[in-house]
Amino acid sequence: MSDAAQDIFAEWSLPLSLTLTILVTAILYVRGWFAIRKTRSAQFHSLRLVSFLAGLATLWLAIGSPLDGFADAMLSAHMCEHLLLMSVVPPLLLYGWPVVPLLRGLPAVVRAVIGPFIRSASLRRLEHWLVTPLVAWLAMNITFLGWHVPAAYDFALEHENWHDFEHICFLGTSILFWWCILRPWPSARRSKSWGILIYLISADIVNTLLSAFLSFCGRPIYPYYSGRPNPLHLTSIDDQILGAVIMWVLGSLAFLIPAVLIAYELIEPKRHTTNSVISSHNSSLFGRRV
Repeated sequence: MSDAAQDIFAEWSLPLSLTLTILVTAILYVRGWFAIRKTRSAQFHSLRLVSFLAGLATLWLAIGSPLDGFADAMLSAHMCEHLLLMSVVPPLLLYGWPVVPLLRGLPAVVRAVIGPFIRSASLRRLEHWLVTPLVAWLAMNITFLGWHVPAAYDFALEHENWHDFEHICFLGTSILFWWCILRPWPSARRSKSWGILIYLISADIVNTLLSAFLSFCGRPIYPYYSGRPNPLHLTSIDDQILGAVIMWVLGSLAFLIPAVLIAYELIEPKRHTTNSVISSHNSSLFGRRV
């Protein structure tokens, strides 16, 4: 292990506020999940519980573990951190259908206080607007590109509070983005259409363009990493290329795998309908011959 890596592990300390927040969130969800499972066991199966808790664990791994220290020293580690925040944590959390379990997990007195606010018409209109596909797509991709502008990227790394805000931006807008795909209950369910493929593939194009630029520009883009000891002894440009490849390959898979699965869902009913029509037609032909 290099001296730089040893220093990162030596300087790491357990982030108490983040860890406690995640633990309290997990406790509230589990409490609410058991309560709602009594009447909706088919909807709130064990996989939803596992998914939500895995999302919280991944969130801690991204910004609470020594990975966050490596992200300050390596662009490639920083890209891994962003990938977890934007493409892994949100789908895991949303598959757990977290809204109702988290509310049910709160003490009754807290629910009584926040209930009128949650049910307000203005808040509901804002919620519906935020998770319209165009708004969610723009929010995530503008945030993604904006924070990768060199001046903004370096500024966040140099100022811890702004770095935390950057993480909140990535996580929050990505939750909006994935919400439009997963539509967790009690959101109104919508039949998936071919438009959702455009939604995913166009986001992948944005990711691909930025990754390609970082891979082939031929020079370090982020001055922050210049002159800093790299734990893997990579040059700045090699570290940048590695980070771009991680973002390009794994980031694209995060968009393209759901696109393929959704395309299969859209094609499969048509295939069944076509087969039924053919079978019915053949039956009628054989019936006439008999």
